[in-house]
Amino acid sequence: MNRLISAGLAGVLSMALALPAAAHTGHAGDAMFVQGLLHPLTGIDHLLAMVAVGVWAAQNGGRALWLLPAAFIAMLSAGAGIGMAGIELPAVEAGIAASVAVLGLLVLVNKRVPATAAALLVGAFAVLHGHAHGTEMPQTADPILYGLGFVLSTAILHGTGIALGLVRHIPRRRFATRALQRPE
Repeated sequence: MNRLISAGLAGVLSMALALPAAAHTGHAGDAMFVQGLLHPLTGIDHLLAMVAVGVWAAQNGGRALWLLPAAFIAMLSAGAGIGMAGIELPAVEAGIAASVAVLGLLVLVNKRVPATAAALLVGAFAVLHGHAHGTEMPQTADPILYGLGFVLSTAILHGTGIALGLVRHIPRRRFATRALQRPE
């Protein structure tokens, strides 16, 4: 199963690398829903952190399965609002880099944490990711459409991570048995 997870992450990474790497350079022209949708996919840091939230939610299971993505999206939206309002936060880029490292490590070691504590951690990181999205929104963009785009994209990335995390829990024998059964 580790090969399957690695293959899934490699696929997500290759999709991200195929897009222009513009997550932290701003976007030209009218940026509406589609630009907001693409924004999290065009920065490897955003992509990895958001998929990691989903994988970690699946690893923790139970309430964390929905609480971590919900906390991330809520705080991402709050952070975006702060960024769109022009309010500066210290060390946003360093915090985003730390989110990739910390969340990646938590996934790697399969660290289980109480759901509320895990939600607080991902929420803190989400504020920083949201701030970056908000400050990088082009001036000509409609904030609502742009925001809806990156929130939807984030939810899809969380869902991808959850799927990757849950695939690990399928017993190999049961999967192989079902695949080899003849239809009646």
